[in-house]
Amino acid sequence: MEKSEPSVNSKQQEYNVNVAAEIFAEHRDFIYAIIRAKARNREQTDDLFQNFFLSLVARPPSPCIRNIKGYLYRAIINDVIDNTRQMERYQNQVYRYAEHLGCSLVEDSPETALIEAEEMGKMVDCIEKHLHSSEAKAIILRYKNNYKIKKVAAAMGVNNTLAWRYISKGVTKIRHFFRERV
Repeated sequence: MEKSEPSVNSKQQEYNVNVAAEIFAEHRDFIYAIIRAKARNREQTDDLFQNFFLSLVARPPSPCIRNIKGYLYRAIINDVIDNTRQMERYQNQVYRYAEHLGCSLVEDSPETALIEAEEMGKMVDCIEKHLHSSEAKAIILRYKNNYKIKKVAAAMGVNNTLAWRYISKGVTKIRHFFRERV
């Protein structure tokens, strides 16, 4: 049985990997220093460093480049800019989704805020299904909207004592409901 010749693509890929490996072996510290200077944090620096190697594999520099450090500097800056734009697009999508859900993202992690908003939505559905409307409304205003008792009462058009009673009864019923489920 004859061995098949490696395809042109695999030879090219192997060549690209070797070129990138040689560049990294010779200029590793320079590459890392530039990325560290341009990145926002340590985690991003490490990610960009790894991605830059893959970038060199995908687009190796031409052998006729005279100033390899100048080429690397420009390529690194372009990769950092591309990464920053990609992260901004991702953040914008997260914020638009949060806006669609009607939640604000004031936390460090927008993903965590979205998960909490979705969980809150499920809790609100449960509250609305198992409580009287006034109790459900009072609990939602108090805990979902972070209203103080006075503001809950004003929003419902009742006095503070009655608003507190709605919340207290509602929370007791929800606790009882969940104890039965467990």
